[in-house]
Amino acid sequence: MQMQWASVSTTEPIIADAITQASDRLMDILWQEPDLVFVFVATNHRSQFSLLPSLLRQEFTTATVLGSLCQNSIGEGREHEDESTITLFGASLPDVKLQTAHLAEKHLPPTYAERSLWDSLLHLTEVPECMVVLAAPFTIDTELFLKGLDRHYPTTTKLGGLASGVDQSETPCLLLNDQIYTSGIITLAMSGDIAVDTLVAQGCRPIGDPMFANNTHENLIIELDGKVPRDVLTELHGKLDRADRQLFTNSLFLGIAMEAQREHYAAGDFLIRAILGLDPQSGALWINSPVPTHSVVQLHVRDAATSAQELEQILQRYRSSPNSNLAASALLFSCTGRGVQLYGHANHDTNAFKQALSDIPLAGCFCNGEIGQVRGLTYLHSFSSVFGIFRNKASLNTH
Repeated sequence: MQMQWASVSTTEPIIADAITQASDRLMDILWQEPDLVFVFVATNHRSQFSLLPSLLRQEFTTATVLGSLCQNSIGEGREHEDESTITLFGASLPDVKLQTAHLAEKHLPPTYAERSLWDSLLHLTEVPECMVVLAAPFTIDTELFLKGLDRHYPTTTKLGGLASGVDQSETPCLLLNDQIYTSGIITLAMSGDIAVDTLVAQGCRPIGDPMFANNTHENLIIELDGKVPRDVLTELHGKLDRADRQLFTNSLFLGIAMEAQREHYAAGDFLIRAILGLDPQSGALWINSPVPTHSVVQLHVRDAATSAQELEQILQRYRSSPNSNLAASALLFSCTGRGVQLYGHANHDTNAFKQALSDIPLAGCFCNGEIGQVRGLTYLHSFSSVFGIFRNKASLNTH
């Protein structure tokens, strides 16, 4: 049997009325109670977030329910920026097994622990086809958790994001069934007749040349090709045209090569990381994540045109693949720095998706960090859009 999905959003200001309204519309589309419901709640409803479990359970008595607080939700194929919006994303999933878990920082298993420990903490009885990860920012080492998932479940596709609109560590921001959480990670593992294809758009283009990070200490780069990073940046700035100098000043990032032994590098070969600044005494460069010594790096800039072009290329490549004809729905986890703030107009990424892949149900949220796979490894991204496109796994054998 084929899965069925529906995405609905409401701007009803009273949360109880919003849940009732959205649930009724969801059931009208699906014709039955869904097996799974995602809920993405804009921060305008933050003070009422803790009411969600009881409200949702009145509407969905047996469904697995999970979701997060977000600066803005995405629903019905639109990016609802600066709106008091709640989005429900429901699915009827025959022949799919759902397993959920919540992990606090103190329960995070060591990366190299036995897989049986990970299975136990994640409530897994088999290796899932895919896993959705939602996390509370500032409360858990999400990147370390993802590294452990990749080690123990390398064939599992992972995607997700960090809640946004969280102004303090004790903010209720995660929902799993009948519980609200202010910290940690919630996971949804999906097994059986389901598959998900992930697309990650990082929105940057390289400038200058690839370099070796000769000398690093955690997230501090002390030397680039044997030179002080401040001198490297000054030299490159002098070679750029006026437009790129402006981007250099306002939108400069560092790309860390995902494959260190290549002869040539191009856009898309790098994991993009934010630059925090220069050390005033030494001229070393601070990055927002560790940089391995001797890794290949390259400076990148970001603007609306680059981001739009990259997303279009990624979507067109997927459209030409056999899987695109089987797509049933999609989740979108997008950075709060995209949307109108980047493009100057609303719905850029959702419109690009619909134009490339038809108007399948699409929902998600704007995140404080996006989780997606690039070349088989899972990363916590910034300023990215991560699409997870769901389809029946068995359908590949019948087409």
